Amino acid sequence: MPEKHRIEYNKLMMYTKIAILSDTHSLLRPEVEEVLRGCDCILHAGDIASKETYDKIGDIAPTVFVRGNADKAWAEEIPAEAEVEISGFRFYMVHNIKHAKKDLSGVDFILYGHSHKYENKKDGTVIYLNPGSCGPRRFTQPVTMMVMTVKDDGTYEIEKKDFSPALKRGTKLPPAKEMDVLIKSIIKDMNANRTVDDIAQRSRVEKELVEEILQIYTTHPGIDIDGILNRMK
Repeated sequence: MPEKHRIEYNKLMMYTKIAILSDTHSLLRPEVEEVLRGCDCILHAGDIASKETYDKIGDIAPTVFVRGNADKAWAEEIPAEAEVEISGFRFYMVHNIKHAKKDLSGVDFILYGHSHKYENKKDGTVIYLNPGSCGPRRFTQPVTMMVMTVKDDGTYEIEKKDFSPALKRGTKLPPAKEMDVLIKSIIKDMNANRTVDDIAQRSRVEKELVEEILQIYTTHPGIDIDGILNRMK
């Protein structure tokens, strides 16, 4: 991995403002890039999904990446997990929390992604951070990342950055576990010649969401569910 694309693992670095993100899935949004350029270093918890996005992020500031399940052959040199100490805090990074090591002694923060769900919680002495996804938007899920600011007295603040479009009143957010079921249902209803308005009402989602899913599905022959999700902004 080129040196310009990472900060050295297992080496103490002194940075004040740390960008924390994950699951960009080949999309570096302009608003996300603007935040990254205002930070001293970047921690990316995987599913970069393309060498182009990897290069763009790595060229902005010193970066630590870990490899996600969407990072294929081009990403073989990116480690599946990493540890780095920044401004006196020890970070352990892994894409899927289920694959985290058992021994977390000495770790202050465990940084992970994969679920596309924002989390900031403490368990014992370890703080668990999932910045969510700031790549292609899945249905009405939030588009988020984190910025951690280390103060002169050694304390810190973590700010949630939310780039989600404003939701219409009454919009229902489908639980993550139901996403595949929902998209399959929408396609099934389309094949049954139901109208967009009817499908939206049956699925209890916005008409615009149904239109977006069906536009992707009908213009990409053979596309699977993951392909549709990864093309949604």
